[in-house]
Amino acid sequence: MQEKIVEKLQERLIKNFMDIFILAELKNSPMSGYDVIYDIQKEFGILVSSGTVYSLLYALERDGLIRGMSEHRKRVYTLTDKGEESLKNTLRSKERILGLTTKLLGGS
Repeated sequence: MQEKIVEKLQERLIKNFMDIFILAELKNSPMSGYDVIYDIQKEFGILVSSGTVYSLLYALERDGLIRGMSEHRKRVYTLTDKGEESLKNTLRSKERILGLTTKLLGGS
């Protein structure tokens, strides 16, 4: 029972922070939507839908955080300067995010 609760919580966290995961991964190398789905499944054991990933990629692109380019019949995304700055700001807030998560879970 507890294992199922942990799995559901992990899945929620990953889906809620998937934009940060994408930005962090794009800092290392360009990726397609399929690459994002594959990496999330490989890293966390969770299969996210293509609709979820592609709608998030389009939103990140609209916000100017990533840039998509057609490459060999697929769209490949790279991190923009604005996206890199956003990622840096998120990393600077890491301690506050961890503190909030701990507080929400009833920790001290």
